Amino acid sequence: MSVTAIVCARDEERHICDCLESLAWADRRVVFLDSRTTDHTAELAEAAGAEVVPHLFENFAQFHNAAMERVEAEWVFFVDADERATPPLGQEIRSVIDGQCEEVAWAVPRHNYIFGRLTLGAGWYPDYQSRLLLRARVRWERPVHEVIVTDGPRGYLHNPLIHYNYDDLADFITRQERYSDIDAQILLEQGVRPRFYTPYSQALRHFWWRFVALHGARDGLHGLRLSLLMAYYEGVKYRKLARAVGATASAAAPR
Repeated sequence: MSVTAIVCARDEERHICDCLESLAWADRRVVFLDSRTTDHTAELAEAAGAEVVPHLFENFAQFHNAAMERVEAEWVFFVDADERATPPLGQEIRSVIDGQCEEVAWAVPRHNYIFGRLTLGAGWYPDYQSRLLLRARVRWERPVHEVIVTDGPRGYLHNPLIHYNYDDLADFITRQERYSDIDAQILLEQGVRPRFYTPYSQALRHFWWRFVALHGARDGLHGLRLSLLMAYYEGVKYRKLARAVGATASAAAPR
């Protein structure tokens, strides 16, 4: 059976060539390009031998579903541009799709490099991501923090993807500000209403969860730093939610 590697990308000229090189084992490589891209991702991908398919981005689930609709392979393997598929992972994927497996979706563990360091504690490993999918049996749902829905069993691969996550503190802050905006909006739509102490209690709970329950301590000072940062932005998320709740209430108040 054939497998197409799909790289969903926007402004990824820094990563795209190395990413595509790591996918040389796939039968076909497609860069599904966000139409908002302004750099040289498309030209570099085509020079590397990949097919480039520009597409209008609406939300993450729609983008992934559209990518699957544009390819004809039985299996698709989704990769982000800042990820690398190792040769052992490629061999394992080949073994899975050539076998008589019942699974229609396979989750892949990730080795996350954060601030340039492999991070195994605080919830960053195994960090399973559903990436190897039997195209006709899977679809994506939810506009953000997208998830897959399958009509069959799922499996877990053993060899990890390499993920070059946050480059530095500035990159971390930029993305966490964006993520906390999205998550606060989701909580608002779910009807969550925080109390005045919620940002602080949630931050403390999140730190305990990351550093103790998820063994952030195994990464030493690096794990402590990450656990504190993630806890801080958990509090930020609930402060943003509180402001959004207040703004909604003010807008609804009679004048």
